[in-house]
Amino acid sequence: MKINCIAIDDEPLALDIIRDYCAKVPFLSLTHTFDNAIESLEYLRNNHVDLILLDIQMEELTGIQLLNALKTKPYVILTTAYDSYALQGFDLDVADYLLKPISFERFVKGVTKVYDRMQKENSTAPDKPVLHVAEVPEKDYFFVKTETRIEKVTASEVLYVEGMGDYWRIVTRNKRIMTLMNAKGIEDVLHEPQFCRVHKSFFVAIDKIEFVERKHIKIADQRIPISDTYQKSFFDLIEKKK
Repeated sequence: MKINCIAIDDEPLALDIIRDYCAKVPFLSLTHTFDNAIESLEYLRNNHVDLILLDIQMEELTGIQLLNALKTKPYVILTTAYDSYALQGFDLDVADYLLKPISFERFVKGVTKVYDRMQKENSTAPDKPVLHVAEVPEKDYFFVKTETRIEKVTASEVLYVEGMGDYWRIVTRNKRIMTLMNAKGIEDVLHEPQFCRVHKSFFVAIDKIEFVERKHIKIADQRIPISDTYQKSFFDLIEKKK
């Protein structure tokens, strides 16, 4: 079973990410993309669409306004940088609500939810395809939202990530990027065994550690504390690297 989907987002980079993610998922067929909601209306009237990957905050016509204008609604996954619309999304019975920057893992979880629902509606559908690792290779990059743009970060260049109030600071050898993201969002893009959380305010790149002394990690010019909460998981991971 194939899911015919379209993506609507006024940020070109966000659409590029959706295209990349859709291309990796065997049961998704991305038939069209739109950089504004108005242009999608005619397409939705004349074409069969199973799923809309829909941004909310757009000029002229928002994603919420588009949904309210549709007489027949396909499945919808909201893709947005704002968590304040979650309640509206629930009222509109959307299939999922993905906060940008969206990790591939979280994207797969959302579209698989739609696949499962569609499969229940069609008793003759074949078994759900399994996404093998070979089909969805990990990329050495992820995207984060800054105040003015969505920025690509090369994972192998990251030294550590530090929590600073409502922000996280991603530190590489060449730059520092401030992003407004919660801890769960950071965990979604920083995976073991490449990264490890060692403190409520710190994630470290394991291969960038120079040495560990008592309860501190030395990376570049930074001494990073290891808290009691994360001490065991950190040293277990280090032990596997010996």
